[in-house]
Amino acid sequence: MKLWGGRFTKETNQLVHNFNASISFDQKFYKQDIEGSIAHVTMLEKQGIINQEEKDQIISGLSGILEDIMNGSLVINAEHEDIHSFVEAHLIERIGEAGKKLHTGRSRNDQVATDMKLYTRDEIYEIDALLKDLLQSLQEIMRDNTDTFMPGFTHLQKAQPVTLAHHIGAYFEMFKRDRQRLTDIIKRMNLSPLGSGALAGTTYPLDREYTATLLGFDGPTLNSMDSVSDRDYLIELLSALSTIMMHLSRFSEEIIIWNSNEYRFIELDDAYSTGSSIMPQKKNPDIAELVRGKTGRVYGALISLLTTMKGLPLAYNKDMQEDKELTFDAIDTVKGCLALFTGMVSTMQFNKTIMAGSAKNGFTNATDAADYLVNKGVAFRDAHGIVGQLVLTCIEKNISLDEMSLEDYKNISPVFEEDIYEAISLTTCVNKRNTIGAPGLDAMNKIIQLNDAYLEQ
Repeated sequence: MKLWGGRFTKETNQLVHNFNASISFDQKFYKQDIEGSIAHVTMLEKQGIINQEEKDQIISGLSGILEDIMNGSLVINAEHEDIHSFVEAHLIERIGEAGKKLHTGRSRNDQVATDMKLYTRDEIYEIDALLKDLLQSLQEIMRDNTDTFMPGFTHLQKAQPVTLAHHIGAYFEMFKRDRQRLTDIIKRMNLSPLGSGALAGTTYPLDREYTATLLGFDGPTLNSMDSVSDRDYLIELLSALSTIMMHLSRFSEEIIIWNSNEYRFIELDDAYSTGSSIMPQKKNPDIAELVRGKTGRVYGALISLLTTMKGLPLAYNKDMQEDKELTFDAIDTVKGCLALFTGMVSTMQFNKTIMAGSAKNGFTNATDAADYLVNKGVAFRDAHGIVGQLVLTCIEKNISLDEMSLEDYKNISPVFEEDIYEAISLTTCVNKRNTIGAPGLDAMNKIIQLNDAYLEQ
């Protein structure tokens, strides 16, 4: 069944039909299509455009179709051009003439725009829930590791000591911002295009505010041409999904590094690792690597849709059909990555002794040694040079600053006393940094409390 065949005298070429058809992918929002249709006919009856009996027949028929699709007794097939024609054809087949009134006052243009918004909104809520699950897993790691010392890095060089809680907290902030972006998208997109027609509205006395309310929108869109040609919200979504994947990829890169033999900061659970077909000693971080790899796939969807939209005149153009597969794939990719990533991080074990040893051996407490001298009255520029000499001496002797004798300290500067060892201990270096956002124990406990309150919302 085609919704547009009256003007044509020849059947569409089969290749053209296949190329034009969207049912292979737009069947994904059959629930939203039926939901939107039920709201539409409810409004048509309220406005006196169809009668009560017709409305009841149509809603009963649509509800039956939905139930049959969900239980598998009705299979969506490719003989129909799109999900809209599939649903309408089966509705007419089941209830007869009343089914032909379903499309009154509506175009496929505003219909698909409504379906896509409903589907996108539902998926954003699911992605948000997955992000919250990940944040809860990160919060548990933070709570358990406020005294797990490790090196903090800049330029992939060991810089200053931090804690695992502090390091993981940086990712907590990233994923928290990701949730905020999703919330912002819903605020902007949550207006109903239903009733916009093909591009210029309709002569029927539709109540667009009513259908918007029935479908959980904040109100109707205010320009019918924009309503059917707006894909901004999908571009925003793909941008937000790309940022989520960028954050997952950054974290994955660290997990891959931490899992290496050179670092051994973590031990991945067997359920989230694979082996080698030839090297029996290998335990590969494949989930982290796949997440890192799939990031480009989501980026590609964003660039593709931006490219599709950049030259389109108002209003609807068939090019816009390209938004579906890109968005569906990106959504599925992000949801899968979030679920697997959460499982991986919530089960990996941290080698705390190795992490602390790495912080000590990387001279991450050098800045604190300089601060020690400053507190003794040495100018910072002079202190910087003195500590540079200390580091060179340690490198020559293959020891850490903690292992250097007081005699060696005094040979470089007589200002050093026995209290230097307390000043450069990892516990002191970290816990005296207690401004908000720093890794000190008091500061981290405040952040963890704030995170708890945030996650309870």
